[in-house]
Amino acid sequence: MALKQVSSSKCFGGLQKVFEHDSVELKCKMKFAVYLPPKAETGKCPVLYWLSGLTCTEQNFISKSGYHQAASEHGLVVIAPDTSPRGCNIKGEEDSWDFGTGAGFYVDATEDLWKTNYRMYSYVTKELPQLVNDNFPVDPQRMSVFGHSMGGHGALICALKNPGKYKAYDATCLFLSDGQLLPDNFIAACTEKKIPVVFRLQEGYDHSYYFIATFIADHIRHHAKYLNA
Repeated sequence: MALKQVSSSKCFGGLQKVFEHDSVELKCKMKFAVYLPPKAETGKCPVLYWLSGLTCTEQNFISKSGYHQAASEHGLVVIAPDTSPRGCNIKGEEDSWDFGTGAGFYVDATEDLWKTNYRMYSYVTKELPQLVNDNFPVDPQRMSVFGHSMGGHGALICALKNPGKYKAYDATCLFLSDGQLLPDNFIAACTEKKIPVVFRLQEGYDHSYYFIATFIADHIRHHAKYLNA
């Protein structure tokens, strides 16, 4: 599948790139960001997938989170896809900030109006990893996933539905205070299924990228521990 490079910038010794391609799963053009650390010049590196939250594109994480230094130091290729199909001309897809464009929720739609294009689960678990494996110096056996908000939920969906596919996974700022997501229910479900959970609360922080930037290096260290083991 042909990739078109949209941009490339040097950052912490590596390269932050953005590519565009025609997606088979989503039936539209999609963009995704790739950070290639200095180690990628001489060999294959582990690959870490970031899933962004509502209204985001591939740009939010790469321009606001400050993740590059940690990724460079740990030798991780980092992939950040867009959050939904775009330009599909589906009735209603532009009507709401939390449904449709910018809000793919990393699931495969089942309703007739949406199911042809809105297949973000298949895109991020199948098509995109295959595209990355075929075109970049990554080790497909060393892959992990994390995300923020809607993307944190997406990371959990991808990992829990595919045991063994990812070396590690986590959700950054997954749980909101207005009852949209319920951490106690999540912890109880994991306990019942004997799935280990590390649940941390960071007092005083909001849901923004200021929060992400504060703790992103900690999360990347977590993934590097498993990816570089």
